[in-house]
Amino acid sequence: MLVRPQLGENIGKAARAMRNFGLTEMRLVAPRDGWPNPAAGPAASGADDVLEGARVFDSLGEAVSDCAHVYATTVRKRGVTKPVVTPEEAAHAIHADSGRSALVFGPERSGLETDDVALARTILTVPIDPEFGSLNLAQAVILCAYEWSKNAEGLVQPTHEDALPPASQEEFDGMFEQLAAMLEPRGYFLPPSRADATRRTLRTMLTKPGWNHLEVRTMRGVLSSLSKDKRPTDG
Repeated sequence: MLVRPQLGENIGKAARAMRNFGLTEMRLVAPRDGWPNPAAGPAASGADDVLEGARVFDSLGEAVSDCAHVYATTVRKRGVTKPVVTPEEAAHAIHADSGRSALVFGPERSGLETDDVALARTILTVPIDPEFGSLNLAQAVILCAYEWSKNAEGLVQPTHEDALPPASQEEFDGMFEQLAAMLEPRGYFLPPSRADATRRTLRTMLTKPGWNHLEVRTMRGVLSSLSKDKRPTDG
């Protein structure tokens, strides 16, 4: 819910932020320039369904009348004593609680007034630099929408979907033996008394993240060996 938003562009950007994370129901309370606002569409970058479905109310009380849980987003408590939560905590509560929930954002210049905050059950705020506690409207919306999306159904996690399956042991063994065969004629496994230990160290380091200093030195030795000219064979 956007309370007395001032610029159509900011309404559009808020709609875009919502749509990125699966939120589609926008409510506007007394927008300064009326509604619809022609400046909102271009700023929404395709989130037209959010703008087309936006409902307009004269007061915040009317806008939240069907909501069981109302969160007022503000960096200041404005003299009102209420529970204070982070966006992450609010998101968990919204998913866990039954009933409709509302995230209420104030106008760009001044934020929510004390009377607006008084209508909320809970204050939602973020840890922020006290010397520069200024978020624009879309930034505030996207913070809350992102946290909500973490537990939402139907949203795609590209990094998980696109991750390739790990290599099989057979594939790894083949790679390791190929590397060892390249290193053997270059004298990497000399002296013979240390050959088995060197192979074990090399195999171990290739199968683990977060290499230690010995493993980094081992790999540097591998690279140095491969950069040398091949040693002449006897005879």
